[in-house]
Amino acid sequence: MQKITPTLWFDHQAEDAVNFYLDIFKDAKILDVVRYGEGAPLPKDTVLTIKFTMAGQEFVALNGGPVYSFTPAVSFVIDCETQEEVDYYWDKLLAGGGQESQCAWLTDKYGLSWQVVPQALIRYLGDADPAKARRVMMAMFQMKKIIIADLEKAYAGS
Repeated sequence: MQKITPTLWFDHQAEDAVNFYLDIFKDAKILDVVRYGEGAPLPKDTVLTIKFTMAGQEFVALNGGPVYSFTPAVSFVIDCETQEEVDYYWDKLLAGGGQESQCAWLTDKYGLSWQVVPQALIRYLGDADPAKARRVMMAMFQMKKIIIADLEKAYAGS
C-alpha cells in the first residue's frame, strides 16, 4: 500500500481525465470508483473519486467542483530515455487542447502540468565540465519540447 497518494481536484471532468491518462500510460488502470449519491452537490451516479495507477504511481481523481484548479506549482515529471518516448508523451499530453511551455513543460487539456524530460538532459546538465553544462542549459532555454539531438550538439560545442 502506498503511504502518500496525490489527489487531483477536477471541477467535473475526473472521469474524462482518468480515461485520457489511461490511453496515454499503457500500464494505467482504474482501481476503484466512488460515485455521488442522492442529494449530493453533483448529480447522482456522477463520479466522486476514481483511484487509479499510472506509471506505477497511485492517484485519486476527485470531482470537487470549481473551487480549485491546477497550477504549475505542482507538476509531474516523465523520465524519458529516447526522443521517440519524449515525442510520444509530448504529443499525447498536448492532444485536445494542451499548451506547450518552455524547457520541457506543458499543460494538458485539464490544466495539469507535466515535464517531459529526457535522461540526456539531466546527464548533460550535471556534467563536471561547467562549459558543457552551460551550453546545454542555454540550448534547453530555447526549446519547448526537448530535442535530444540539439542537446547533444550543444554538449559537443557544435
